[in-house]
Amino acid sequence: MSYTKDYIEKLFTGNNITLNHKNKEVFEKFIIDEEIIQSVELISNQQKSIMENWRIRESINDIINNQVQVPNGTVGKAYDYKFDFIQLNWSNIIFSEFEGLDEMGLSYDKDEERIYGTPTANGDFKIKLKFRVKGENENSTLNEKAINLIINADPKSLWQNKESDKTDRFWKEDNVNVFDKLGTKNIVVSSKRGRSHANVGSFRDDDFAFHHFEKTGWSVIAVSDGAGSAKNSRKGSEISCNEVVNYFEVNFNDEVVNNFDQLILNHYNDSNSNSTVVEPPIEENNVTETITDAEVTTNDNADIVKETEVKESSQVQISKFIYNYLGGCAKHVYNKLEEFSNKNEFPIKELHSTLIFSLFKKYDFGYVVLSFGVGDCPIAVINKDLTELKLLNWLDVGEFGGGTRFITMPEIFTSDKFYTRFALKIIDDFSYLMLMTDGIYDAKFVVEANLEKLEKWKEFIEDLQGNNEDNAKVVFEESNTEIANQLSTWMDFWSPGNHDDRTLAIVF
Repeated sequence: MSYTKDYIEKLFTGNNITLNHKNKEVFEKFIIDEEIIQSVELISNQQKSIMENWRIRESINDIINNQVQVPNGTVGKAYDYKFDFIQLNWSNIIFSEFEGLDEMGLSYDKDEERIYGTPTANGDFKIKLKFRVKGENENSTLNEKAINLIINADPKSLWQNKESDKTDRFWKEDNVNVFDKLGTKNIVVSSKRGRSHANVGSFRDDDFAFHHFEKTGWSVIAVSDGAGSAKNSRKGSEISCNEVVNYFEVNFNDEVVNNFDQLILNHYNDSNSNSTVVEPPIEENNVTETITDAEVTTNDNADIVKETEVKESSQVQISKFIYNYLGGCAKHVYNKLEEFSNKNEFPIKELHSTLIFSLFKKYDFGYVVLSFGVGDCPIAVINKDLTELKLLNWLDVGEFGGGTRFITMPEIFTSDKFYTRFALKIIDDFSYLMLMTDGIYDAKFVVEANLEKLEKWKEFIEDLQGNNEDNAKVVFEESNTEIANQLSTWMDFWSPGNHDDRTLAIVF
């Protein structure tokens, strides 16, 4: 009754009815009248219903007008986004579903309140959240809220793959993959035209060559990256790699190799160490000869072990041998490039190419690995149990990335740092010997300093073995006949901003 009295008094006040001693008795009887009590109760319930309805509609309106941003998706890349209804102040939603997700290949799990799937179409989509809030009738029409969902195109699909001009006089295959035996080891190489070149139908500027010399036991691998700014660099890289092989085929004859074998054995024995790793440095004061414009011949190089120099240490003699023969090879390549440019009547700079090459041979005590490099392409060897890394060259990168040098630059051979372009490593065995162009190095190592870090090379190997977002895997087994195709597939990895040619040679 108290509620009825309070309600009637407020009602009278609102209607300018004054209670006094004259109508007090009537009022007391009025508020206990059963009909009046029921009427007040009915009105009260109606008011509550109105207010509840108002709160429901206000809540629905808040949800509809709440600005919500969901993450963008990408075609072909798994998408998974869970709505946090509590954080969004949507805790009163008791039922939800989405309309329009199937257009892009996505689904909605209403129990977990998440959108998931792999988008199949790109665009700016309007999806509808259809929902019901607490207090609404179970059969009521679902409310609708429009939400923007942007699905980006697969970046790879935006690149065209135009064939290069096969009628061009310096044309070569856009992509080459090879797996072969290389002496006591195996080699797999993939050289792929970069997306930036494929997009406009230009040529692959990278190249490679390798060979095993059965008679001497030596193997050689060369990799070259033609400069993108040089008109005929694709030919320059091809000539460079092929001429490395040609040089050692002619100049690494039995006599020369036998002399070097003896030097290596002497040095190994002189070291009087049980260590499996010996690294005689190539030091400037160990080198007494320079590379001139004349070709370095076998007879010239044989002079380094002539009788008058027997007293020199094996380390000094090895340094001279490496300097003369590997330096002689580099100069031979330069001469061939110059000869080719003159014959075709264009400047040698049109053949600008980097060049790295490595030779290795198995001895009773382990492997000897030699190397030379000019440009920004790394060479590295990793021991058998992946506990030691040796970077076999330094990179010409320059302070602002403009320091790249090419084998076509004559000043390389007169520089007082020419001797530092060579390296030698003696190791009991190795798991991988790798040569790569900057199309791989820039994307996977990012900065030069990472090339010195063993953990980065371990990550790189794990990447090759399948630890990547594409799940692309290379199985390094001699019996794997698909290894060349696997490496080629792996090299299709996506790296924003890195769309240059990619060449990777792996000896294992």
